[in-house]
Amino acid sequence: MVESAGAALVIQGLAKRYGQRVALDGLDLRVPTGVVYGFLGPNGAGKTTTMRILTGLIHPDAGAVEMLGRPFGRRDRHRLFEVGALIESPSFYPFLNGRENLRALAAAGAPVPKTRVDEVLTLVNLRDRAGDKVSGYSLGMKQRLGIASALLSEPKLLLLDEPANGLDPAGIVGMRDTLKALAAEGRTVLVSSHILSEVEQLADVVGIIARGKLVREGPIDSLLHEEGAVRVRVSPDEVPVAGPALEALAGASNVSIDATAPAGWLVVRFDPSRAGELNRALAAAGVYASRIEGGTTLESLFLEVTGSTPDVGRTGVAGMGVPS
Repeated sequence: MVESAGAALVIQGLAKRYGQRVALDGLDLRVPTGVVYGFLGPNGAGKTTTMRILTGLIHPDAGAVEMLGRPFGRRDRHRLFEVGALIESPSFYPFLNGRENLRALAAAGAPVPKTRVDEVLTLVNLRDRAGDKVSGYSLGMKQRLGIASALLSEPKLLLLDEPANGLDPAGIVGMRDTLKALAAEGRTVLVSSHILSEVEQLADVVGIIARGKLVREGPIDSLLHEEGAVRVRVSPDEVPVAGPALEALAGASNVSIDATAPAGWLVVRFDPSRAGELNRALAAAGVYASRIEGGTTLESLFLEVTGSTPDVGRTGVAGMGVPS
């Protein structure tokens, strides 16, 4: 039995194959009500397959889904009137304008007030271009129109696949504010995105999948705090000396080069409150850090749990392509 108390979406044991390729391999997720949930994973991890299952486009081979407190299956597509979705690139009638496209979508779905079309156009900052044909829209404008279409029925659950695709920086900030406001109203937003820095600012909870399975899930603040990482910056030519000095204190398996930052940054899995000990260990080795930061980033956590972080435990810092 799937436990859905307090959750807008619960997935248990979801499996899907395409021939010999395993897309989902017993995926479990729990999305609390009223949050922005960041759904993350490398290319091919199974994110889009999951989204397609949740919108009834494809059916799983095994597993169970509860959506908004009730089981969801192939015969429950009418329940999607309570769900707004933007999966992959949005498609519209190019010869109609933005407002006409939304009116056509509204007529085909759950009943909505006549004023709702202009409300969502205003929400995504497209009101001034609503009378222009979609054929003349930029990629970012089409993406904003797609988000508007997903909001038409005032859904309790919103599923967005790469919603920032094509948006300029101002558009990304506007989208972030809109999604946070929806969660504050008690709606639930599940966002799949490759822009990890944006997800770190946007999401309340994250779930990271790799090879079709969940590898980490929880409130983002807790996950980053639990990592207990310290980032240390030294001169790039001092890394071969700094690495062994830090390994002697924290353990070889707990020191790595920060692959997400410029040369000279190291990540040490170590209690941030003891950062002074790291600094003293470096000084004893004749290395002086130019910067020490407590905590970790979503990007470094993502790389580690999905298997993309270099394995320092086997190769050692000096063996990772660093001049020695």
